[in-house]
Amino acid sequence: MNEAPRIRPDRNVELGASNEPFQNLHEFIRKARANLNQNAWDYIVGAAETETTMRRNRMALDEIAFRPRVLRDVRKVDGSVQQFGRNMRLPVVIAPVGALEIFDPDGAASVARGAGAFGAAHMLSSVSEPGLEKTAEAAPDALRLYQLYVRGDDAFVADVVSRSEKNGYAGFCLTVDTAHYSRRERDIAKRYVRESRLRATGGDYQKGLEWRTVKMIKDKFKIPLILKGIATAEDALIAVDHGVEWIYVSNHGGRQLDHSRGAMHVLPEIVDAVKGRAKIMVDGGICRGTDIVKAIAAGADLVGIGRLQCWALAAAGEAGITRMLELLEDEVLRCLGLLGATSFAEVDKTCLHPATATNAPSVFSAFPLFDHDPYRY
Repeated sequence: MNEAPRIRPDRNVELGASNEPFQNLHEFIRKARANLNQNAWDYIVGAAETETTMRRNRMALDEIAFRPRVLRDVRKVDGSVQQFGRNMRLPVVIAPVGALEIFDPDGAASVARGAGAFGAAHMLSSVSEPGLEKTAEAAPDALRLYQLYVRGDDAFVADVVSRSEKNGYAGFCLTVDTAHYSRRERDIAKRYVRESRLRATGGDYQKGLEWRTVKMIKDKFKIPLILKGIATAEDALIAVDHGVEWIYVSNHGGRQLDHSRGAMHVLPEIVDAVKGRAKIMVDGGICRGTDIVKAIAAGADLVGIGRLQCWALAAAGEAGITRMLELLEDEVLRCLGLLGATSFAEVDKTCLHPATATNAPSVFSAFPLFDHDPYRY
């Protein structure tokens, strides 16, 4: 991987100014492609088997249209929200991604600092370096959450939860949709095995994960619990019956079970089932400001950003994360204003309407200005 350029975003610089190297989100993708080798690139853009779930994530977003209201005073628009006892500049969580160190030498530490500098949350993956303690040390003031793949018994899980609390993480996330590792056919076709897969041990513990582990965490710890990978109303109801504070609607970006529903097709079912008994996060193909607004209007409380963070990190490191969030904020504020809303509190499902998608869904379909050859990438 080539050395990524370091930039220092200046929030006082008007978006579109000539001295700002990244003025559109697609420019991160173009720079990331230039910086990354094929294996690292495929790790970002790839998904499981036929990659149908990944495309459905984008299709589910594109099948939602807006119903804007007019003649409202939208001179002041605020995209901030309050979650985890903190003010967040956007309702965005930088989602957990493993092996971030292949995109930037400082890995998750760069992402946590970049998100913290902007005012968004960062969820650290347990399989991203530099790990739980060092990432906390790198971004002590950031809103940080921790995500775990279970690789040991109850004592192992309890130790990680305890360390998360001691290191100032505001929430603990258990990923529940990875009982078996999927077939990543971009890697299989190249006969390529990622180093992180070679190092992985204890997979049977994740395969054996049951609701009793959720109960154990709730019985022993006060940290808010997040379950990531909920995809049905049935499981959402079991989760809230266990006292889970956050339901994280996700299909792992299409990287686990192929032929699943798009995340935004699942979200209304979860919202209707939970009925406010827990808060809701959602990810899956979300990479534009309009996507964020759609998700919040449909009932989510926070929105996860996955692949886009990897492109931004590979393009420009820590500063790329901050700049990516600034561009998302610009898109969000313009979208809210054009909907006739001055904050997220003023958008709900009445702002949305079913529509026919106009673009063929792909990992790049939200970025029409990014020139790509689908057979190459």
